[in-house]
Amino acid sequence: MKHILLFGAGKSATVLIDYLKNIATAKQWQVTIADANLAAVQAKVGNHPGVNAVGIDIEHETDRKALVEKADVVISLLPPSLHYFVALDCLAFGKHLLTASYVDEKIKALATDIKSKNILFLCEMGLDPGIDHMSAMQLVHRIKNEGGQIHSFLSHCGGLVAPESDTNPWHYKISWNPRNIVLAGKAGALFREGAKEITKPYKELFNNCSEVAVEGVGQLAYYPNRDSLGYIPVYALEEAGTFIRTTLRHPDFCKGWDLVVQAGLTDEEKHIDTDSLTISSFLQNAFADQKISLSTALLQEQFDFLGWNDLTFINKGYCSVADALQFVLEKKWALGDGDKDMIVMLHEIGYLLNGKNHVVKSELVVKGEDQLHTAMAKTVGLPLGIAAYLLLEGKITETGLHIPIEEGIYEPVLTALRGFGIRFNETNI
Repeated sequence: MKHILLFGAGKSATVLIDYLKNIATAKQWQVTIADANLAAVQAKVGNHPGVNAVGIDIEHETDRKALVEKADVVISLLPPSLHYFVALDCLAFGKHLLTASYVDEKIKALATDIKSKNILFLCEMGLDPGIDHMSAMQLVHRIKNEGGQIHSFLSHCGGLVAPESDTNPWHYKISWNPRNIVLAGKAGALFREGAKEITKPYKELFNNCSEVAVEGVGQLAYYPNRDSLGYIPVYALEEAGTFIRTTLRHPDFCKGWDLVVQAGLTDEEKHIDTDSLTISSFLQNAFADQKISLSTALLQEQFDFLGWNDLTFINKGYCSVADALQFVLEKKWALGDGDKDMIVMLHEIGYLLNGKNHVVKSELVVKGEDQLHTAMAKTVGLPLGIAAYLLLEGKITETGLHIPIEEGIYEPVLTALRGFGIRFNETNI
């Protein structure tokens, strides 16, 4: 009997767990879901004969290894810093590993050993990174096979709130790990535009963001995401004068978040005593320290919503400023009952074919069902589950350390995703 092990049952795991439950029923396979919060896992698993819920301290080596040893494929939705523990166990026992996280240097250092074990470590297999890689490479390969020369590549993606659930002046609600929202953009950005390499520091990232129109959604702002340059050789687009990977947000969000950054509210190094500190004092003190004012009606409305005059105590003890901000955001930006989130992805590729310039735009819009079965959980979780299924069925045969840029991986996965309503619409100019 084939056995899939999933580490992590947080916000992004809901739809994946449902998918694995269905696979366990259809194929009579065994599935184990392990998380530090056993009650949360049990609530999501329910009563299923083929799926076991397990509580585990992931850093407890004996318990972790015992689970990995029994599995055929391991999926990790743990925080990125914990993947390495699981990776070492998978390597030791010769098990396949799938994650939605960026490949870090420690995992890269295992590449030779992974290949020698004839197993697959497939990283960046979620939404962004993940579906963005697969859909972009499908376009890139098709254009090149037709003889096109790509000169411009922009790939945009964002987790947003659906218009029908958009009820605050930030036009944003939390559908994934709130820590990642607090720290988004911290590394700054590196990209190529107009044949020039451009570095954009964190404090400039959200200022005067460019915008793009998305069919059925309207205008969205975008800011460059991390190191785009590192993906130029990965995508084999050295000839592209423009290469940018970005994150999408509502234009108003960027205006407000720029002030959050300028006020130092995302600082992980500075610690403060939050016992008996109100949300109001937390926000107003930060703005006063940096001599920042709320200069427009929009900004006043946004920070009133965050708690400019809220006398609720934070009461998280001595913690980082970023921790305190996370407390505020989780309180103010929570998805409510019946709320829906929305995923938007857009690729814009300019190329020369038969002496003429062309632009292909490929758009994806996915809405969640409710505050638990979110579009974010769907688009992060399903690529992992589908890849695990295809791997065990022998329909993905690659071994070694990979991200999903090879046709043998992206074609069957994108085909399967279309069956779940995750499909792109193309226009050509």
